[in-house]
Amino acid sequence: MLLGGLLVVAGTVIALFGGLFVIFVPQLIIGGLFLMIGLAIERWRYKSIAHAAPDPRWKDTGERFVDPETGVLTAVYFDAASGERHYLAANPK
Repeated sequence: MLLGGLLVVAGTVIALFGGLFVIFVPQLIIGGLFLMIGLAIERWRYKSIAHAAPDPRWKDTGERFVDPETGVLTAVYFDAASGERHYLAANPK
């Protein structure tokens, strides 16, 4: 997110003060915005692993995997009403 912000700021500063690097302004600003929007979507879309039991409406799918980021064995739960998936630590610490 920081890098995207820096690209947008750099593009804005170059646009304001001109100079030799004006040709890079669209790439800096558009690239920075794409980076910030992509990271915002990723943080909104991919949720962290919960350690508390889900609501009773959530059904265990039987799927288990080791989360590559945390190394925690994770169980997958599914809500048929909304189509959402919920990730729960299978062996909470």
